[in-house]
Amino acid sequence: MALYVLYESASGYGLFLAHGIDEIGQNTEAVRSSVDDLNRFGKVVKLAAFSPYESALDALNQCNAVSEGQMTDELRNFLELTLPKVKEGKKPKFSLGVAEPKLGSHIYEVTKIPCQSNEFVLELLRGVRLHFDRFIENLKPGDLEKAQLGLGHSYSRAKVKFNVNRVDNMVIQAIFLLDTLDKDINSFSMRVRTKVTCVHGLLYILVFHSENGLTDIVGDEDKAKEIIEAAKASMGQDLSPIDLINVKQFAQRVMDLAEYRKKLYDYLVAKMNDIAPNLAALIGEVVGARLISHAGSLTNLAKCPSSTLQILGAEKALFRALKTRGNTPKYGLIFHSSFIGRASARNKGRMARYLANKCSIASRIDCFLEKNTTAFGEKLRQQVEERLDFYDKGVAPRKNIDVMKSAIESVDGKEDEPTAAVNGEENEEIKTEKKKKKKEKRKLDGEEEQEKNDVNGSNERWNCKKEEKEEENISKKLNGYLSGFQYQPNGYQDRVVSANFSASVTGGGALIISITDAGGILGLVVVMLVRLVFKIF
Repeated sequence: MALYVLYESASGYGLFLAHGIDEIGQNTEAVRSSVDDLNRFGKVVKLAAFSPYESALDALNQCNAVSEGQMTDELRNFLELTLPKVKEGKKPKFSLGVAEPKLGSHIYEVTKIPCQSNEFVLELLRGVRLHFDRFIENLKPGDLEKAQLGLGHSYSRAKVKFNVNRVDNMVIQAIFLLDTLDKDINSFSMRVRTKVTCVHGLLYILVFHSENGLTDIVGDEDKAKEIIEAAKASMGQDLSPIDLINVKQFAQRVMDLAEYRKKLYDYLVAKMNDIAPNLAALIGEVVGARLISHAGSLTNLAKCPSSTLQILGAEKALFRALKTRGNTPKYGLIFHSSFIGRASARNKGRMARYLANKCSIASRIDCFLEKNTTAFGEKLRQQVEERLDFYDKGVAPRKNIDVMKSAIESVDGKEDEPTAAVNGEENEEIKTEKKKKKKEKRKLDGEEEQEKNDVNGSNERWNCKKEEKEEENISKKLNGYLSGFQYQPNGYQDRVVSANFSASVTGGGALIISITDAGGILGLVVVMLVRLVFKIF
């Protein structure tokens, strides 16, 4: 069976035929030893076809497709034109060697060309890559290196290309710096306090013997007087002017760090509202930034299931519990959320699981939604609040599908709101157009109503005529039955009861039968009449 090898270079696709495999055998070690010798390797592999890329952009697209294991239309046309045709119902007499197994699977699914990717094929491709410039004719020295360098830069640039509004790397750096500043400011503040407590009269000197200065700091005049009296009677060493300057400069640096920490926090809040607004609205900017930082990026956080997100940050406790077969942790970084603190001790685990579920939804919305909105995060936060009420008071929360529908409707409603006109004339034109449309609509509605009334009136007249005809038919039918009727009851053979009848139907549907010239017994006439009516109907 013939073996073809596909090589994706920086300048184009190359198809090589391994025709001399019998000389070295299908042995990986033999191929590895023959790669270094061009004369020997050139007898094993020869170039069958070469298809250069049309442009640098085309080369980048082909490279991206190959790295993702996808076959492009250009590659498919190249393979179908150069490889032997595979007849339906027959086993092909060749196979195609590729470096990427995913690419080989996709080629086989689309074209039914058998592909293989093993160590033997990889060694052949290594030799092709080493001597590729010798196989291509009319290739100037340095051209292949320039193509490789340009394609490498383009591919790397495309991979690291990002949206300026979604720079999660800056959020990661900001939260790291914020945590570091918190530790440093705490340590420096403790150092300042140590110096103050060790020095005699330092506090009294710093406020320049003035109660007003200390009152501004403490906020209570009585408390300031107590501090002044305690400073006078305190024991410790005195400070020289140089030492006092040193302490004041250090304290000023700590204050500057605290001020910078506030600015950094504001920056982090602004960046989180740009990158992950729904996650920030749900769990807070600091906790959301810590989750993104621990996961590595917003995309990685979106890929995490809620069970992983729940214990994110508690990996040591998790593996220790698995090793000792103890209880696994219930929460990680999300423990710093206010929802976990507000939940009772028995419901903290449930609350952590529910909150992790909502955080997973919010991170996926922020990662893949093109619009920048906080509607979903606010709705998810309301759900968490309702869940807290459910655990504490037993109030049934809303269903998730209803909440998401309301969030989608709110987002769509904001988009559908028309933009206000800039000039007053445009507003007036819009108003006049609306009035005209309303008048036309009213006119059309009046005409439709009139048509309906006409139709209803004609239908009523037609129904009345129909009812009158039916009444006439019933009356004729009854009169036909009743005319000339005679009745001879049992036991009265010598008596014949006769009467003249007439029947009519009123508009209300009542049946009226009049009896005239009744002869004989009136009771028999009534019985006869009742039997007759039941016989007819």
